[in-house]
Amino acid sequence: MARTKKPARVLIVSTSASAYAKAGYRTGLWLGELTHFYDVLDAAGHDITIASIAGGMVPLDPESLAAPILKMGRTDKRYEDPAFMALLEDTPSIKGVADEDWDVVYLAGGHGTMFDFPHHTTLGALLADTLEGGGIVAAVCHGPAAFVGARFSDGSPLVGGCRVTGFSWPEEKMAGRDTVVPFRLDQALKDEGARYTKALLPMTEKVVQDGRLVTGQNPMSAAGVAKAVVKLLKKH
Repeated sequence: MARTKKPARVLIVSTSASAYAKAGYRTGLWLGELTHFYDVLDAAGHDITIASIAGGMVPLDPESLAAPILKMGRTDKRYEDPAFMALLEDTPSIKGVADEDWDVVYLAGGHGTMFDFPHHTTLGALLADTLEGGGIVAAVCHGPAAFVGARFSDGSPLVGGCRVTGFSWPEEKMAGRDTVVPFRLDQALKDEGARYTKALLPMTEKVVQDGRLVTGQNPMSAAGVAKAVVKLLKKH
């Protein structure tokens, strides 16, 4: 893959899962984890495409629209912008964009990812192809769920031996979702061979970079992940 294009081609991937399988309430994309990343890459002048697993309208986690949370990082400005929100109304599916060349693939979080990111053949292959081709893979919060089951072309785990972070189990308990998530993300990443780390204090920013792999622990880390990606792009 050619990695010399300016601006960079950035793909943001969202969940299409809108509900917990074992609970009666809704989930989906955590909006701020998309907008915080989008704003930084957009300000840096890069070309951004938003896709989702199934395509079509992206479901939003209602919790991410609560007033105090929505105001973090000016997410409310994006939510109130009809042109921006229209980008989430009819997204291409991951299968529709997987054959294109991407300089960056970013995995936005939200609990929905726990249901449709792991063991997704197309998504996993895209992540492996991006890294093997010299590109950047980034993820925040529950976005690293896509690493579960993802393999390089030689069959080795995508995050084997890599330093990563993601939503921690203490944070899952604080969010009251520990009884409805299908698995422990931190443990699943360790089972993939990753060297998982977390912040000393829950719900505080933590960004981990290992080469061209960048991960953030929670919603507070999305902008930090984006800034790390912009720095990496400047080096290419």
